[in-house]
Amino acid sequence: MFTGIVKEVGRVRGIAKAGDLYKLSIESKTVGERSDIGASISINGVCLTVTNKEKGIIHFDAVEETVRKTNLGDLISGNEVNLEDSLKTGEAMGGHFVLGHVDCVGRIIDIRKHGREDVSMKISVPKEFACLIVKKGSVALEGISLTVGEITGNQFEAHLVPHTLKSTTLGLKSAGDALNIEFDIVGKYVARLLEGTTPAAGNLTEDFLRENGF
Repeated sequence: MFTGIVKEVGRVRGIAKAGDLYKLSIESKTVGERSDIGASISINGVCLTVTNKEKGIIHFDAVEETVRKTNLGDLISGNEVNLEDSLKTGEAMGGHFVLGHVDCVGRIIDIRKHGREDVSMKISVPKEFACLIVKKGSVALEGISLTVGEITGNQFEAHLVPHTLKSTTLGLKSAGDALNIEFDIVGKYVARLLEGTTPAAGNLTEDFLRENGF
């Protein structure tokens, strides 16, 4: 379990396929030091298990399905990645509940500046995931907890403050880049619960939600 608050930007030192696994090595100064072998770490929003560690380097294995369903396969040596170690009991909950299970890979459509310090990013997701986008709800982009802004079909906006741009990899992104996306777990449970009972689009009412326990 994670919160979407990036603790460190690490650097890829190696990624290679070995049989059915991908071997990933990440340079880390703080997250790796705090994590033991067997611990879970979020890498660009993907939960992976530490398989080995040495001074300043942590090692992971990823199965082919994980690489295929995320953008980890696009990484090359030298790339920077967002790192977050798992939430510990008693720690402050700064973002939202993030599982590290990527739902889909989205793509940046546009990045715009509004004034000096407000940057918005428009992201497109596969159409089958559009029902999970909730205005002012939470979403994890590359493992970063953000708030959903305006929604148009299967596209949504997220506004980024200067701190996020400086302390994560989002400040390095450009239009066309792929992003790992995990939608809010609460929204996914609601969508599952209402599956088969949801009224036609545009007919979702307060009475319907009340009748179904919301």
